[in-house]
Amino acid sequence: MIRMHADDNVAIVANDRGLPAGTRLPDGVTLREKVPQAHKFSLIDIPDGGAIVRYGVVIGHATRALPAGSWVYEAVMRMPPAPSLDNLPVCTVHAPDWPPLDDYTFEGYRNPDGSVGTRNILAIAMTVQCVAGVAEIAIERIRKELLPRYPNVDGVVALRHGYGCGVAIDAPGASIPIRTLRHIAQNPNFGGEVMVVSLGCEKLQPERMLPDRFDGQPGPHPDLIRLQDNEHVGFGSMIDSILAMADTHLERLNRRRRETCPASELVVGVQCGGSDAFSGATANPAVGHASDLLVRAGATVMFSEVTEVRDGIDQLTARAATPEVARDLVREMAWYDDYLQHGGADRSANTTPGNKRGGLSNIVEKAMGSIVKSGSTAIKGVVGPGERAQTKGLLYAATPAGDFVCGTLQVAAGMNVHIFTTGRGTPYGLTEVPVIKVATRSDLARRWHDLMDIDAGRIATGEASIEDMGQELFECILDVASGRKTWAEHWGIANDLVLFNPGPVT
Repeated sequence: MIRMHADDNVAIVANDRGLPAGTRLPDGVTLREKVPQAHKFSLIDIPDGGAIVRYGVVIGHATRALPAGSWVYEAVMRMPPAPSLDNLPVCTVHAPDWPPLDDYTFEGYRNPDGSVGTRNILAIAMTVQCVAGVAEIAIERIRKELLPRYPNVDGVVALRHGYGCGVAIDAPGASIPIRTLRHIAQNPNFGGEVMVVSLGCEKLQPERMLPDRFDGQPGPHPDLIRLQDNEHVGFGSMIDSILAMADTHLERLNRRRRETCPASELVVGVQCGGSDAFSGATANPAVGHASDLLVRAGATVMFSEVTEVRDGIDQLTARAATPEVARDLVREMAWYDDYLQHGGADRSANTTPGNKRGGLSNIVEKAMGSIVKSGSTAIKGVVGPGERAQTKGLLYAATPAGDFVCGTLQVAAGMNVHIFTTGRGTPYGLTEVPVIKVATRSDLARRWHDLMDIDAGRIATGEASIEDMGQELFECILDVASGRKTWAEHWGIANDLVLFNPGPVT
């Protein structure tokens, strides 16, 4: 059993396959019914209407009396209302006074704009979804015919998306997907060698997507191919043009070499998906410890997921470095509240069926486990959707909780390494950034042995401490940043970018 806080009146079952009714636990409680792994049971008699406490926080109220040893799950709980966004604690929790970590380095690629990449990738950006099919055929040929000639290039990636035309390009919120595409193209793992494929008639013209690179003047540009230009006669000439431009970019990328860089050049995004009740007990606390180490080394760490942390807003504003940061945090949560109200929905929809099968009863419990990825340091800034991080230290990147839209926005924010924790399991992967997968349970790590990079379930079995796993993850980040492939990279797991288009909110 795992109990998270001294005030908790529930604990979760740690054993694989759960425990049967009649099991007597070390604290003297006897289970009244079979309790699945990761699910909660009551440690004391909880009366009808009584508070159910995990992480030292009220995560719900009992809808009937729950004698000690009862299985505690969604159907026997009533979720509390969302905390108010008014009168929150601001800058009341101060970060531990830890010494900096100065001697950690990795082997990265320095870029002309001062950023550092962990991979050396040719990115082919697209202004509109209409060109995606052509670009994919070209990229397949680039991989087969060109890449073998350039051994210092890690790969080529199509920045595919479903945007660019057929939309109200100047509608409220339209700036978010546009700036997202712009900042994705500027990710440090591309080394400034991005080429753009345009159709020609789309609403999102190249000069609007990348104004610093294109001036809108007619005529050829060394980084731009317009398929509707008169020079293209037949489909084959379109492909030939893309390959010829790619060859020029690949030659330049191939001349780059890794060099020793301080750990302060890392921009690490952290995220959880396919979560279970172990997420907040094993993997996410380990990520939180690694986050603290990274911040002490001068690096940037971004945690996210507005839809998951909303119920812990008081914890976030309390850790804000300044009142302005607290205000920005509240602004992002208020947007979510308005969004739910506008759509006639409520926050209970966030917890998925898989989350619930994994023991997470509601979004309050999920939020408490999600926030611990952020560690203990002060929150130095808030990165709006599609914006690029401008500050080092711990940042909150405002994103939805969907895995790929969150990952997309963190790529746009400039991350060069991604940490993804999972308890239920998901074959999540990004081609733009290496993804380190952390399993919350050893059973998952064993079954998905060639997808999970780190087994944080060893915390639950007592084989390792949170600090041990956090240190292991920290060292893994440095290794991966220096070129070691993750399992997701080994298999070439790739998913399309998913843009966040907020739509009008009144």
